[in-house]
Formats: sequence, structure tokens, C-alpha cells
Amino acid sequence: MSLQIHLHSCRDVAIRSVAREIATLIRNKPHAVLGLATGATPIPLYRELVRLHREEGLSFRQVTTFNLDEYLGLEPTHPETYWNFMHRHLFDRIDIPAANIHMPHAQLAEADILSHCEAYEDAIRVAGGIDYQILGIGRTGHIGFNEPGSPADSITRRIHLDAITRQDAAPAFGDLAHVPKHAITMGCGTILAARKIALLAFGESKADIVRRALREPVTDQVSASFLQNHPEAHFHLDPASASALG
Repeated sequence: MSLQIHLHSCRDVAIRSVAREIATLIRNKPHAVLGLATGATPIPLYRELVRLHREEGLSFRQVTTFNLDEYLGLEPTHPETYWNFMHRHLFDRIDIPAANIHMPHAQLAEADILSHCEAYEDAIRVAGGIDYQILGIGRTGHIGFNEPGSPADSITRRIHLDAITRQDAAPAFGDLAHVPKHAITMGCGTILAARKIALLAFGESKADIVRRALREPVTDQVSASFLQNHPEAHFHLDPASASALG
């Protein structure tokens, strides 16, 4: 099987479809390993997973999760850490044990960054690899924080955030000066090792970068284009985000 494009009638239909896939995976494989994303795009997906947990008994007690990335240098109490994002939108609202949650650290000494990234890769391997990876796509075409120039075989590492990425994050931080310049991210190779990948993109603002990722040649200038070569990559789009595909 090769990359598949799923054009849904609207965002909510796409969300329900992906949530059902995740629920089926967990029910068939209670020890499933999920790769999780942050940002506005997956919030309704997490809301639907919480609903499935509360109303339909979907249990995350044996599930293991790995988050894609984290801003580097923020205080643990900062509201924009992805640790806080994930607990606010998902982890605090389901029955997943804290020991099963894995996220890059926001605060690391310079000397500890490499070993922390290596340990993250090791933890994914020990867990048996990621079964289902959720992705968004940034305006630079990044998956995780794999900005233009990220190699296809890159692994978890520190990365310098692109100016466009930082500009897009500025409203959440109050202004550009408060947006971190670096992050820890899973590499493209780490992401591509997942058994199944679901990239979610909704709205007209994503149309051009979705077109570039799907219709233009694979390039490290658009890391999402690497998904063209993945045997189980799925783009879940609404009409607006698919409008430039032709």
C-alpha cells in the first residue's frame, strides 16, 4: 500500500474517522504505541478520544505514547509547553498511567541534550516502535519540528526553529520575542519508522503546503513530502485543505 489521500466532507468527519481507527487499534492491541502531535489541528481529535473513553469505555491504561516535540528552554509551568498542552487536552482526561507518557524535556542543560535525544530514541525502540503516528503540517511543510533541510533519516535532536514557524507561534506567546528559538523533535526517520501515519490538515491556509507535500517531488525542503515514500501514510483533508490538489 502507498500514500493515501482521504478527502472528507468536513473536519469533524475526518476527526471521527481517525479517532475510530485509533480506537480500533487500541481495542485490538491494548499495548498500542501512539505517536502524538500538538497544535490546534489535533485538539478536536483529542476531544473525540476523550469522548470515546468516557462514553464508550475506550481504555488507555496499557497504551504508551511518545510526543513528537517540545519547545526547548521553557519553564515547566509555562502554559505553552507541549507537556502542559497534552495534559490539558488529553492525558488528564483519560486513564493513561503517567509512566506510559513520553515527551521530550523542555529544560535541558547543553551537555545533556544529546544523551536525552538518544534516550528518547531508545525508549521508542524498547516500546516496540510506534504503531500509529498522528501528524499536523506546518507552513514550512514540517512534520514534528523538522524544518526545511531536515534529512529523511534524521533522528530525535535539537533543531533551530524556522522564522515562519516562530511567527506562527507568536500569538500564543504574546509576541515573537517570547517564542523559543529551539526545540527537541523526533527526526524524519523516527517518524517514518511508524507503522501507520495519519496527517491531518484542515482549512484553506494549509492548501498550498498540502499540494507541495503531495504533488511536488520529494525534497528535504518540505519534510512532509517524505511521506510519499511511506507504505502506510494517510493524509486526512477537508475540501479547503485539498483545494489546490486539482
